[in-house]
Amino acid sequence: MMHSDAMTKDLSIEPAAAAVFEEARPRLLGLAYRILGSLADAEDAVQDTFVKWADAERADIDTPAAWLTTVCTRRCLDLLRAAQRTRVSYVGAWLPEPVQTALPPESAIGEGDVGEGPELAASLTTAFLLMLERLTPKERAAFLLREVFDRPYGEIAAALDLKEAACRKLVSRAKDHVEQAQVRHRTPAERQDRLLAAFRAAVEEGATGPLAALLADDIRLSADGGGKVPALGRVLQGRDAVMHFVGRALPRLWAGQDWRPVILNGTRAFLMEQDGRTVAAVTFAYDPEGRATGIFVLRNPEKLAALRPVTIQ
Repeated sequence: MMHSDAMTKDLSIEPAAAAVFEEARPRLLGLAYRILGSLADAEDAVQDTFVKWADAERADIDTPAAWLTTVCTRRCLDLLRAAQRTRVSYVGAWLPEPVQTALPPESAIGEGDVGEGPELAASLTTAFLLMLERLTPKERAAFLLREVFDRPYGEIAAALDLKEAACRKLVSRAKDHVEQAQVRHRTPAERQDRLLAAFRAAVEEGATGPLAALLADDIRLSADGGGKVPALGRVLQGRDAVMHFVGRALPRLWAGQDWRPVILNGTRAFLMEQDGRTVAAVTFAYDPEGRATGIFVLRNPEKLAALRPVTIQ
């Protein structure tokens, strides 16, 4: 995959037009990633958008930001349809490919340090992305454009090639799903830190009591190996089943691995590393009261291979 400077050079685009695109890139990448659940696919969609921008008659484009959003959205919908066909045969649980932002020094960590802002961070979480998987492609795109990126309905209608009234219905249905799932909210940083400390203590020290007190009764633990590395063959559900796995299996499976705190998908998380190689990414979901409702263990090496800090909105 070419980086932005390589694309600019190869396509001989004038600097002013390249600057317009680069300003839009984090927003386009954020939109594409939320639609697709894959950073690699999102970067492909953004690259394809750049190619179209370089070839376009830009003098005829009144609003570059809207034009870029429309092109990127349509490309994402094409890629999503292809991705959904392949996910039908995916081995085991499917989890979105994580995105990473740099973790600030411990003394500087505060509630505002997670993600690009409260609303955007809340729409990057693993739980939120998994909820989007339950929407139709156009519901997903319409909801994101309106509720996350605050685009006008006229622009959404143009991007989706629909009437504005149809777009309003799509957004309304999607909002109902999101509100019922209760996955778009902000968990205070100190609550996240407390959960992560308790989780690590349970695995490393066998101190399971503090962790159990922070879990919802119906908590679920999912592991994504993609059929490429061993992973749980089913989703564990319920506090007892999850605590048994965390307290009994993980100490053996993660023995000798290094824990690295990071911010993944807008929340506190861990990377598990062995011999300098990332072997797992661990993220968490929370209910509005701050209890953990999900533990997500990503082990698929293809999804971990491209894990690096990115600038995303």
